[in-house]
Amino acid sequence: MNDTATVIDQFQAAFLERAPEKLDEIIATDCVMEGVGPAPDGNVWRGYDECLAGWKEMASEPMMQFEHEGVDVWDDRAIIRWRLTGDQEFRGVTLMRVRDGRIVEALGYGKRP
Repeated sequence: MNDTATVIDQFQAAFLERAPEKLDEIIATDCVMEGVGPAPDGNVWRGYDECLAGWKEMASEPMMQFEHEGVDVWDDRAIIRWRLTGDQEFRGVTLMRVRDGRIVEALGYGKRP
């Protein structure tokens, strides 16, 4: 499973299916994830353990519902457009980079009402 589209499909499935275990094998040891909040710069998670914990928490949170609006993949990069509903509702994008079948970078940006 080294191709970017397959990794991104599995990433999305973790959230849509509430299956955080699908994240275990697709995060790189040197992954960096930037969240959409808090303003102005968002949280930053570094490394496998922090990124995995952050995403698993989001994928497991019963009040959060992610809807994927679209995905564009080319080479080692992807843009995921999504909508989040729950306590807060907003839309966003995550810019992803994949290397050797694992996510190495995820930069989240969102807009809130």
